Amino acid sequence: MTSPTAPTSPTAPTDAGPTHAAPPRIPAAPADTDQPAGTTQPADTVQPAGTAGSADATGPADADTPPPGGTTGTADTGTGASARPGTGTPAATGDGTGPASPTPTDTSPHTASDAPTSTDTTEPGPAPRTPTAPGDGTGPVARPGTAPGADTGWALAAGVGGASRVDLDVPAGHTVAVVGPNGAGKTTLLRALLGLTPRARAHRLLLGTAEVSGVPAHRRRIAWVPQDGALFPHLTALANTAYGARAQGAGKSDARRLAQEWLDRLGVGELAQRRPAQLSGGQAQRVALARALAARPRLLLLDEPLAALDQTTRAQVRHTLRTHLAGFPGVCLVVTHDPVEAVSLADRVLVLEEGRTVQYAGPVEVARHPRSPWVARMLGRNAWPGTAADGGLVLDGGGSVAAAEPLPVPGAAGLAVVGPEAVSLHNARPSGSPRNVWPGTVREITAQGGRLRVLVAAEPDVVAEVTPHAVAELGLAEGSPVWVSVKATEVTLVAL
Repeated sequence: MTSPTAPTSPTAPTDAGPTHAAPPRIPAAPADTDQPAGTTQPADTVQPAGTAGSADATGPADADTPPPGGTTGTADTGTGASARPGTGTPAATGDGTGPASPTPTDTSPHTASDAPTSTDTTEPGPAPRTPTAPGDGTGPVARPGTAPGADTGWALAAGVGGASRVDLDVPAGHTVAVVGPNGAGKTTLLRALLGLTPRARAHRLLLGTAEVSGVPAHRRRIAWVPQDGALFPHLTALANTAYGARAQGAGKSDARRLAQEWLDRLGVGELAQRRPAQLSGGQAQRVALARALAARPRLLLLDEPLAALDQTTRAQVRHTLRTHLAGFPGVCLVVTHDPVEAVSLADRVLVLEEGRTVQYAGPVEVARHPRSPWVARMLGRNAWPGTAADGGLVLDGGGSVAAAEPLPVPGAAGLAVVGPEAVSLHNARPSGSPRNVWPGTVREITAQGGRLRVLVAAEPDVVAEVTPHAVAELGLAEGSPVWVSVKATEVTLVAL
């Protein structure tokens, strides 16, 4: 993800649409009496698709004054797409191609072609939803007992091309963990769904029955929490959190009440009157998460939302987020490097490498049969790629591994997966039944809960998980020679 650029001047830039006439500039909301006028928002969060650089943009001067019809708070740089910084939430009506009508009664942020959403802004948060069916990606799934359009679910069906080439069909109410090594295209995928990167583009994007791939980013009803939070620096935590609801036409008191409730849920309610500069990194990240959740989006995109939190706070916020997602009527994509988050929050796991889908399955299936060495190691397992041979796998890095159930096609690419708890360590070459035995040298010993993980440099390198008593009994230390053994029945071969 590109780094946020410095805040720009409060004057709106001129339009520069290369392919079609861009809409005229739209005035920002009037200044609030308790916020310094003329301050600006981070520009990186509003870069429209198709532009080479970040867009100049002025920040919202007030989250407590209803924005005029068509207010976006961002500049259009040629595609008609602009977004609310940090959330991607829509501001108001308008089709992105011309001035919108300021009719007071039209406060809905969607067009007539969008599927209906709830207009009840006094509700403290999304109502719990139990889908009547898993959904087929073509339309909303309603909660039992609700009238059509009252609070429907929004399935996701998307096709992304460019630097990220991904096809997704996710039922309403589901959460997808997006994992992969650095540079795999995880953040690029999120920005493509938002319409905020020239590197990739969503050529198909259905939220429920609404096709929004051609809709300006600020009207897609997508909330985004980027890695840096991207809070408006001149607004308080309360005003930041209330911004999405106010942009959708909620009254000042209702938006503030909803915002305060979300701040309280995430444990930062007492910081409501502080500005971002007065918050720690973890506090700011929780405010950014509250802002996204309070906006009631159809699609929620979280880019490592818990990375800045300490372990205790992370567990608390993860529990709150899991509780909310259980009743969230849309789809949530969570980029994470934490296997606990992937398993505890997600219904499905999307594995990306070099912008391509390597695996898309449930957490249990990914844990049992990972199709990527990186994912297997993220989950704490040993994984060695190689070529199928009689009785096992010839490893790419040298050596071989025997397995009780070899791959059916000799010469096929495969992955040998072994849990660290299945690895035994010895001071001398073991005798007996293990078919996989090789020497190595202890490189590192680290604590893992009540056990110790021992990294052994060998062919192949291997991680063993043993008790502190075993380490003491074997006299293991960094640099110690050691023998490794793994039973063939403990080796799982996965075809690639």
